[in-house]
Amino acid sequence: MIILVEIADKLGGVELLSELLEPLMSVLGLPSSMALVWATTMLTNLYAGMLVLVNTDVALSVAQVTVLGSLLLVCHGLPIEGMISKRAGVPMWTTLAVRIGGGLLFAWLQAIYYAHTEQSQELAQILWSNDTAGYANYYEWTLGQIENLFAIFCVISALIVMLRLLKLFRIEHLMSLLMVPFLKVLRVSREAANLAVIGITLGLSYGGGLIINESQKGRLTKHDAVITVLLLNLVHSVFEDTALIMLLGADLNMILWARIVFSIVTMTVISQVYLTVVTQKSATASQ
Repeated sequence: MIILVEIADKLGGVELLSELLEPLMSVLGLPSSMALVWATTMLTNLYAGMLVLVNTDVALSVAQVTVLGSLLLVCHGLPIEGMISKRAGVPMWTTLAVRIGGGLLFAWLQAIYYAHTEQSQELAQILWSNDTAGYANYYEWTLGQIENLFAIFCVISALIVMLRLLKLFRIEHLMSLLMVPFLKVLRVSREAANLAVIGITLGLSYGGGLIINESQKGRLTKHDAVITVLLLNLVHSVFEDTALIMLLGADLNMILWARIVFSIVTMTVISQVYLTVVTQKSATASQ
């Protein structure tokens, strides 16, 4: 991905993409160059987006990193995770609408908050950085990228060890149980709520796979499957993904707790609309 970004930069692709998405970045209070970070993350994953970010020569405040991080947390890996959602009964266009629309709305609300309160305007301390301006040739550039990737590898390895310790001491399981009462407002079954907790903590790929399996066995209603999968599209892998964005210097309260609240509130509204539409269709069909 680093090589592809470098080629795109030399061919003018970075500038073109920035121009296309610059209006959205401006609304969110972000530099236009962050458009490439977002586009890369949407098409691939958080790791690739973070690599692009650390290879840009842009200084961001804590507020900006938090807004960008929130956008990336909701909008990443869309091709793969969109196909998983489709297998669970959610059309691709619905998944894209909820994730892109939800991500932009969540990031926009944060941008408004930071603009009015003027909080978190200090420079964000990214755990690793890369000086892209001082390379005399591509040999030096390659060595610089290798050093940067090794630093990222060390940090992520430490992060994975920390997550394994959380599982070993059952802390992750305890935090999962605390989420179940909040999921009742979505009006889904207890089984669906349990699967949602699994997806929220372990990821959409794992949680979505379980939902597909349970739906095929007839243990979940269509409403339970659709609402649960859409919820996981907005919030999943809260331990790993949140920790990754924290490495960029983001505000934990916004990228974790505010995201969970935003996702549940959003899905409560969508669940109510879904039930209303289904009820009306059933009434029409019976007549």
